[in-house]
Amino acid sequence: MSSSLVVCEVDESLKEKLKKLRFRKETSNAAILMKIDMVKQHVIIEEEYEDISLEDLRNELPERQPRFIVYSYKYVHADGRVSYPLCFIFSSPMGCKPEQQMMYAGSKNRLVQVAELTKVFETRNADDLTEEWLKNQLSFFN
Repeated sequence: MSSSLVVCEVDESLKEKLKKLRFRKETSNAAILMKIDMVKQHVIIEEEYEDISLEDLRNELPERQPRFIVYSYKYVHADGRVSYPLCFIFSSPMGCKPEQQMMYAGSKNRLVQVAELTKVFETRNADDLTEEWLKNQLSFFN
């Protein structure tokens, strides 16, 4: 299986929203929650959030369905510097239908490529989505 395999296309309106998120001027956390339209086989926006913590975002995730999240995070470094990394999080909880899991896993790389993201994380347990978890993931990029 080639890494260029595209299972689902990225919706045009989603591409625009991702671009706007990348260049936003606000300093609060923000997120775009995405899902796959199984009929059209497109990655689409499910919801957009402004000023949302990772813990609150976790509560918005469905229990047994995968989701993609792009999260603009206000990251305060140990030395006091502040950065705003754009993080891609693939949430694929245990108990998902295998065909759903395959559709999401097969579409992830294309979405990451379209969104031009480098900080890509994955979790099988939504309970992992805490600020401590994210800081730990981001520590590899310092």
